[in-house]
Amino acid sequence: MDLKFDEKGLIPAIVQDHYTKQVLTLAYMNRETLALTIAEKRTVFWSRSRQEIWRKGETSGNIQRVVSITADCDGDALVVEVVKDGPACHTGAESCFFNEVYVSDELKPFAWEGLYQMLKGRKDTPKEGSYTTYLFEKGMDKILKKVGEESTEVIVAACKRDKEETIYEIADLAYHVMVLMVEMGITVEDITKEEEKRHVIDHKVKQERMQ
Repeated sequence: MDLKFDEKGLIPAIVQDHYTKQVLTLAYMNRETLALTIAEKRTVFWSRSRQEIWRKGETSGNIQRVVSITADCDGDALVVEVVKDGPACHTGAESCFFNEVYVSDELKPFAWEGLYQMLKGRKDTPKEGSYTTYLFEKGMDKILKKVGEESTEVIVAACKRDKEETIYEIADLAYHVMVLMVEMGITVEDITKEEEKRHVIDHKVKQERMQ
């Protein structure tokens, strides 16, 4: 299709992690950098502040290798799926989008259930190229290995007192734990019920169990 570049010859490009689907950054391309991105199979942008071509990872080494590029229905925006080597943000964060603006108190509790159903869908209906499907295909040993690895990453990040990195690693751990839940047939409701049972246990009983 014909892409629509703005009056400055630019088109916004939303960069997304191919495996996790996390939005990594929003950058801009012109016709030249889009062509370079396709030719080099790595993200190449136009820096609006420096007014020059910007190859992601040229100085940091955090290259983004392009899996696919998709245009929206109007042809005036792109989604670029990548496999990344290192953080996407210049701050060192995995994604540029880490400043929370608003979270619905009413809908937030449903987020885990939504993720669970998505993961279950990947197990019931495998999708080629899906990281989640890959984990289920590899089976319990691989899933447990990842849970162990992500647990270690949480500990390492927390030891460094790096809040943003710790948040990111906890999210990774939660994702892999939920994959384990799906593999074992454990539901979000099962965990919720267990937590509810613990809330009604007398504090002294809890202490006795811990001794």
